[in-house]
Amino acid sequence: MTSEFLDVTEIQGERISREQLDRMCHRYHWASESCADRDVLEVACGAGQGLAILDNCAKSLVAGDYSPQVLANAAKTFPTFDLRVFGAEHLPFDDSSFDTIILFEAIYYVDHNKFFSEARRVLRPGGKLLIASANKDLYDFTPSPFAKRYLGAKELANELGCQGFSVELSGYLDITKVGLRQRLLRPVKAIASRFGLMPKTMRGKRILKKLFFGEMAEMPGDLASVPFEYHPPNSIPSLPDMRHKVLYCCASKA
Repeated sequence: MTSEFLDVTEIQGERISREQLDRMCHRYHWASESCADRDVLEVACGAGQGLAILDNCAKSLVAGDYSPQVLANAAKTFPTFDLRVFGAEHLPFDDSSFDTIILFEAIYYVDHNKFFSEARRVLRPGGKLLIASANKDLYDFTPSPFAKRYLGAKELANELGCQGFSVELSGYLDITKVGLRQRLLRPVKAIASRFGLMPKTMRGKRILKKLFFGEMAEMPGDLASVPFEYHPPNSIPSLPDMRHKVLYCCASKA
């Protein structure tokens, strides 16, 4: 399974859509607000593109991924960082070890209840769990082939609440403000997703991204080097969200 994550992880040097690059930059700049002068853990850090943004503001930073093959890319870019191989469902850290835990675009690959329980154990009182995830409640949503279960805004609020967290939700990338090409092709994407016609190989995905998004960019090894103007996401209620491509969740431990 670890090698399969290479098919769904953005690695430096690959061609990605400009929107993908913006999404990655935005979520790490969003997280930096909750990482300033804190002990931070990033779970499922992938190839580590956002690590420098976090390291620039955090008091300390530890990061890891379930896949050694994917994490090796992060180690090449950041050889001095504290990088470890571990899974989200069993965090190899003592109780109350961190102030902030981050899990971006990976909650749907794990048993989320086990992860929430582990995150609560490892967080200090008042600590924050930050989650970013694709919004499953859009009608043209396309799931990852390796996903277990996606959580929408309502599910995130309910299930984190059951674990004793207080939750704040927000959304990013308003679908009413995307380019004309995307708006026209959304019904096509919805039909292709519904009938399992979406490509599963990286080459096929690149072709589709160019069709839907147009402008492509090269994935950098370090997002801190990418010029980016950050604007805060929109606050949303704990109800199914039909407007934003990306959901953000900030869950605080009492």
